[in-house]
Amino acid sequence: MSRIGKKLIIIPDGVAVNVKDKLIKVKGSLGELSLALHPKVSVVQDDSGLKVTVEKENNKFHRSLWGLYRSLINNMVMGVTEGFTKTLEINGVGYKASASGKKLLLNVGYSHPIEMEIPKELEVKVEKNVITIKGADKQQVGQFAAVVRSKREPEPYKGKGIKYVDEIIRRKAGKVVKAVGGGK
Repeated sequence: MSRIGKKLIIIPDGVAVNVKDKLIKVKGSLGELSLALHPKVSVVQDDSGLKVTVEKENNKFHRSLWGLYRSLINNMVMGVTEGFTKTLEINGVGYKASASGKKLLLNVGYSHPIEMEIPKELEVKVEKNVITIKGADKQQVGQFAAVVRSKREPEPYKGKGIKYVDEIIRRKAGKVVKAVGGGK
C-alpha cells in the first residue's frame, strides 16, 4: 500500500474542488488549476477531504501512480491557497536583471542581453541581484526558474552566474603556479 497515496487531502476554506470525468479542477484565491487523471486512478470527494484510490493496490505501477497523483493534487490545493516561490541570485561583476511588463531581461556576461518572456500565470520581481518567481503551479514555477538559471549556470572557480539562493556551489582551487626553477 502506498504510504503517501493513502493520506487524505484536506481542503481548506475558500478552495473549491470539482472532480468530473477523470478531470479535477481546484479553484482558490490565487487561481485555478486542473489535472487530467490517469485511467487507473480515481478521486473521491467527501466532507473531510479528497481520497485518491487505484484499481489494484498490489500492482507496483498502480502504487506509484497512487502516490504521484496524491502529491500532484495536494500541490494544486497548496498552490491555489499559498502559492509557490523560487528565489534566484545573480553573482558576477556587471551581471544584472530587470523585469518590465511580461519580459525578463538578463545581462549576464554575454555580448547581448537575454530577453525572456514571462508566462502569464507567473509573477517575477527583481530586487538588486535577486530574482523572485511566484505562482500557483509548482511545476511551472520550478521549470521557469530552471530555464532562467540555465542561461548562465554558476561556475566553480569564481562562483559567477545565476544560482538558487539556498544552493551551495562547490568551489575549485585555481591554477597553482610553481616557483621559477623549483621543479627539476
